[in-house]
Amino acid sequence: MPSVVGLLEQHELAARRRVDELREEADRIQAELWQEWAIARRRVDTVLAPDDGATVEAEVTPGPRDAQVQSAPGDAAKPKSPVPVWRQGLAWSALSADYQRILKTLADRARLHQGPLTCQEMAAVFGMDVVPARVEALRSKAKRLVARGWLAEQQPGRFTLAAGVTGPGDGS
Repeated sequence: MPSVVGLLEQHELAARRRVDELREEADRIQAELWQEWAIARRRVDTVLAPDDGATVEAEVTPGPRDAQVQSAPGDAAKPKSPVPVWRQGLAWSALSADYQRILKTLADRARLHQGPLTCQEMAAVFGMDVVPARVEALRSKAKRLVARGWLAEQQPGRFTLAAGVTGPGDGS
């Protein structure tokens, strides 16, 4: 006859496994929802684009189909350029397109009064595969932006714009 303690340990182990499975499923569903949100946002921006032929495609977060063809603003810093320390009046164009994309996404969330983003959520919004390599690359960029004063990380792994950093058209 099995012991009561042994039975309890088996039940606890089974419960922990189930919790882990549910967390993984929740993370997967959340990533899918973020991806759907990014697609919907892109479509709305396309519909609301000015009729003069110009599109807001450069401002829209690229999705999976757009991943190969990303248009960056002409005055953006070159890729691999160092991230300057943020100061009042410093334009976003001092940053490379990847960093600008992170800032724009977080600025949009702040404008909509939504909370901070994790790197996994950012990867989904950007239409990337939500795999450790992509998430860690985003985390590295976000941490660099935190270290240089562009972003804040009030909770571990959750990023927002730093105090004083405003939208790209506002000169900072």
